[in-house]
Amino acid sequence: MNNHQLSSAWLSQLPLNNITSCQSVSGGDINLAYQITTNQATYFVKVQPHHPASYFNHELAGLREIGKTANVPTPVANGEINGDAYLILNWIDSGYGNQYALGQEVAKMHQQRREEFGFMDNHQTKVLVKNNQWNPSWRDFYINQRLKPEISAAVEQGRWNKWRQEHFDRMVAKFDNYYSTHEVQPSLLHGDLWAGNFMFSQTHQPYLIDPDCVYGDREFDLAMTTVFGGFDDQFYRGYNDTYPITPGIDERLPWYRFYYLCMHLILFGESYGPAVDNILSSY
Repeated sequence: MNNHQLSSAWLSQLPLNNITSCQSVSGGDINLAYQITTNQATYFVKVQPHHPASYFNHELAGLREIGKTANVPTPVANGEINGDAYLILNWIDSGYGNQYALGQEVAKMHQQRREEFGFMDNHQTKVLVKNNQWNPSWRDFYINQRLKPEISAAVEQGRWNKWRQEHFDRMVAKFDNYYSTHEVQPSLLHGDLWAGNFMFSQTHQPYLIDPDCVYGDREFDLAMTTVFGGFDDQFYRGYNDTYPITPGIDERLPWYRFYYLCMHLILFGESYGPAVDNILSSY
């Protein structure tokens, strides 16, 4: 199966009747994505070639969790055709909206709680499996289930050095020390909250898409909103009016920004090195 065309034989096996058109659309760098129209409705279909249907379980679980409190695309079906995994979601026509409402939506999601940190399944990313095993300690979860596996991947990819390790160890010590006296409540996190993963419908409703959910410190999600931009003052105002941000957050965001930037360093190379080193140099 090539990137642009789904064969009619493949399409005929989808659980959709009377398909009238299928067009390739952009779906991020991980999946192939299509707009499929039937004489009843329009759907957004993601395809991951050469994977079992279970490939989309993590995203489905995340959409269901976030969907309890915030707007997400509705899962319609998922499965496997000729060895390719697919996920069918309802199509949302894209419009514009107010970031104040988006901030409120993210805050509502963060008010969803669990007893422990983690998620119901692990998630395979390109370079590592994210260990989401439930853990009562945020310090332990973030250090041992997020940071350390990431550094192992950086070492394997040849993107690590002695200077980075020394400053990283100091950052981890500071993080560990801070949370030994500050309690964190497990919040439902989107897990990949950059500007490409929200949209507005034509009725101006904010939607969260493409989640990589985990229950964690809500500041981990907020840190991601500050890495690549796209979130404005209205977003933070809407968020803060719904679920007030804890003072001193700017001191704490760097150890979370590190995670996202280091992941980009691993995946895309040394062009992200300066941003990673900039964070590490302050420890």
